[in-house]
Amino acid sequence: MPEIAHITYAQTGASVTSDNLGMRPMQRKVYERRNEQYILLKSPPASGKSRAFMYIALDKMAYQGIKKVIIAVPEKTIAASFRPTDLRTGGFFKDWEPDAEYNLCGPGSDERKVKKFREFLKNPGARILICTHATLRFAYDDINDPSAFNGCLLGIDEFHHTSADVESSVLGKLVRGVILGSTAHVMAMTGSYFRGDGVPVLDSEIETKFTTVTFSYYDQLSGYKYLHTITLSYDFYSGTYFNVLAKDLDTHMKTIIHIPNVNSRESTKEKYDEVDRIIDIIGDYVFTEDGVVDVVRTKDGRLLKVLDLVNEADRSRKQDYLNAHADDKDAVDIIIALNLAKEGFDWPPCEHMLTVGYRGSLTEIVQIIGRCTRDYPGKSEARFTNIIAEPDAETSEVAEAVNNLLKAVTASLLMEQVLLPKWDLKTKLPKLQLVEPESDKAKKIIGSEMDNLLEAVMTNPEVIQAMPKKNAGKLINKGLIPKILIEKYPDLSEHDREAVRQRLVTELIIPKKINEEEEKTGSPDVRLLHFANNIILDIRDLDINLIDSINPFEEAFQIVAKSIDKQTLGAIKEAIDRKMDRLPDFTENEIRIYWPQVLMFFKEYERVPERSAEDPYESKLGEVLLYLRRLKEREAENGDK
Repeated sequence: MPEIAHITYAQTGASVTSDNLGMRPMQRKVYERRNEQYILLKSPPASGKSRAFMYIALDKMAYQGIKKVIIAVPEKTIAASFRPTDLRTGGFFKDWEPDAEYNLCGPGSDERKVKKFREFLKNPGARILICTHATLRFAYDDINDPSAFNGCLLGIDEFHHTSADVESSVLGKLVRGVILGSTAHVMAMTGSYFRGDGVPVLDSEIETKFTTVTFSYYDQLSGYKYLHTITLSYDFYSGTYFNVLAKDLDTHMKTIIHIPNVNSRESTKEKYDEVDRIIDIIGDYVFTEDGVVDVVRTKDGRLLKVLDLVNEADRSRKQDYLNAHADDKDAVDIIIALNLAKEGFDWPPCEHMLTVGYRGSLTEIVQIIGRCTRDYPGKSEARFTNIIAEPDAETSEVAEAVNNLLKAVTASLLMEQVLLPKWDLKTKLPKLQLVEPESDKAKKIIGSEMDNLLEAVMTNPEVIQAMPKKNAGKLINKGLIPKILIEKYPDLSEHDREAVRQRLVTELIIPKKINEEEEKTGSPDVRLLHFANNIILDIRDLDINLIDSINPFEEAFQIVAKSIDKQTLGAIKEAIDRKMDRLPDFTENEIRIYWPQVLMFFKEYERVPERSAEDPYESKLGEVLLYLRRLKEREAENGDK
């Protein structure tokens, strides 16, 4: 497997250790800002943001005059994160007890839910409402008065769905309207504070009103008890993806397999068949347990439980089963999914995200990685493997693209707002095994008459009539084109007609389809590596090479990266800060004060102070050290001139 990044963290246990109120360090960090009217929490997926919101909401209702709490989630399933929760046992003064009547994430029409939303705002006894982003948007448009949210705390989960472009984003318009037109408090939460389309999540006027609390992957994973290593890998293949999936799949690891989108190049277009082939790779199907999980016997005799979320049949029962057994490592071994098991999906034992197909959204990549980065007993390593069709490009081009991709992913794990470099490489088309022409006439047709033949096919009335129909390809390729060839070249042998037909289909279907896709959508074959003029950070400007070696083999290749450890993450952070002009600055007097303390710190702890440390004193010493390092670099640069 081509390992792109191998990230190792210290294991202190701090980020999962609770204080006397039952709060983890991130939740305590947020709670210290509980009196702020607008809070923006940037913290990794599955880090405890929902519980952090509960603490804030209960405090605001008890001590800050807030009468009602509204929490909005992007999908109904994510509402489970805000279910009734015992907080008293941990030491907090009150449990989280939302009103079941006002949980609007169940069945029902949008009209009914909007009516219920209005009722909630007017009901003095109603305290907590849970709804989807869509219901919140519909209700806001229906009410058409931001002041209706006076006295409310509005919580928006997965806040990256918001956009500063209020003309196209109702959610963005809503946030701006509530902040400027009401007394409401707002708490926004996200595990990926970027959109990927070049549009900021918030415009600067609104963003400056928020008090931001940032807790990066580095902070979270450094404080885990069990998980200390994340491996990011990219594996390139030619042909179909099943062979390389069989190589990458370790059935001893709890794994989520994402099959490709049916519209992508990697897809076979038969999603149920893909699930069956993956089950064959795992082993031999034995039986289905309780109509929910498929029991499969591996080649070495182990019985694994496979949960198929691709097939819509009984999907709700399967999700209920997983929710009820989320922490039970023996309940499920492998999950196969298509569009599920991403944002908000919670399966703590998960160790490996095996994803087929290039993901053009950095937000989606971070969300996928987040599914396997929960701390869990016995889980020391988490993996993200992306299986991608081999690009039609030089190895050096692919290495550069992967390096940019890796920098973007790593920077995003540090909670930086970056734009994913789009994949600038076309997928290599499979080599076609074509029938070779035998007669000179067939060779001449293929060599010099294809344009005329193409025109004959495209102007044929039967072809024109068939084109708009669904699944017309087989009729045209196997029926109408052979008929045209017989009429046009009656003396060709059956063998030579097939040779001409194959070349004609190759010319007619494949290039035309690719060109149309490129012109109309820019996806999946044209993903130009470009950045919008107003994006915060162009990841290509970071002068960091994370590629260690390139190993060619057969028709594809592996790319192996340098290990990304604590120092490398620090270097990326420093490079970003340098690019964004966020490096610290000190006066000469301040250096005289702090430098002896830096030396004392090093003597006492036998390590340099870290700028990213939670302790503000150590963080300040780390900034002094960074400032002096940059000062020395500038002196060296000036000396070379």
